[in-house]
Amino acid sequence: MDTTTPNPPVALVIHGGAGVIERDRLGADDEREIRAGLDAALDAGQAVLVRGGSALDAVEAAVRALEDSPRFNAGHGAVYDAEGRHELDASVMEGHTRRAGAVAGVTTIRNPVSLARAVMEHSPHVMLIGAGAEAFADTRDDIAREPNAYFDTPHRRAELEQAQARERADADAAENLKGKYFGTVGAVALDAQGHIATATSTGGMTNKRWGRVGDTPLVGAGTWADGRCGVSGTGWGEFFIRCAVAHDIAARVAYRGDSLQAAAEAVILDAVPGLGGDGGAIALDRDGNIAMVFNTSGMYRGWVRPDGSRGTAIFGEA
Repeated sequence: MDTTTPNPPVALVIHGGAGVIERDRLGADDEREIRAGLDAALDAGQAVLVRGGSALDAVEAAVRALEDSPRFNAGHGAVYDAEGRHELDASVMEGHTRRAGAVAGVTTIRNPVSLARAVMEHSPHVMLIGAGAEAFADTRDDIAREPNAYFDTPHRRAELEQAQARERADADAAENLKGKYFGTVGAVALDAQGHIATATSTGGMTNKRWGRVGDTPLVGAGTWADGRCGVSGTGWGEFFIRCAVAHDIAARVAYRGDSLQAAAEAVILDAVPGLGGDGGAIALDRDGNIAMVFNTSGMYRGWVRPDGSRGTAIFGEA
């Protein structure tokens, strides 16, 4: 009789943003690079999980990989604000402890997800913003810094110029934000101890002004983790804040007993568009069930299921 104990299930799900991603405008080379970036993030997170590492370490590793890629709106690929600079936001949350950390409006942090974790672990606070977050980073030798120009990429510069040209041609363009973003990056992991963690990171919206902050660093809006499930959102942040998207999905699981998929669909396909917003979310529960729901034309995403199967997708193919 085989008396070996099976390895506890581990799982990982990631996203690289949801938005107006048109199949006929996504070139083969672009798609190849995007999928390669998603695979690199899956590799980073899965490597942590298979060696028995924590869900928190796994989501940080996965999101750092996405932040380091120029293909996603976070870290090195972040969009430009109206002044032609980059302001970055991130958050992390550990489900079984409900610890959380977040930063908003940082400008020199190579990997904002790591600074968010440092806020959680090495300060008495949950969120730090702007100059204060930068000053806190000054106290941490483990937080890599870069000049703001490090985050520059030609395609994001072109997006800024196009957005500002639209504004000059149409005074209402500044208010009509639907589809004018490619979201965020995020990860949710389940480790061998049965613990769940979530991390989310973004450069925000192209051409944003006045220190605008979306849902990404707001615990309960763009990020949530508890003992049952974790959620990371991507989309029009103002509506994700108003709908408390990440927490609402988790609450439907906790309080009503909804399946993870049903909960995510109710919020992303009904509540958010019901107010006029759009976007998507990834979620993972303690049984290893994965949900990846979006109401936009596409969402960059990838997954590793408890049986070890994995994949990536952009449109509605998975």
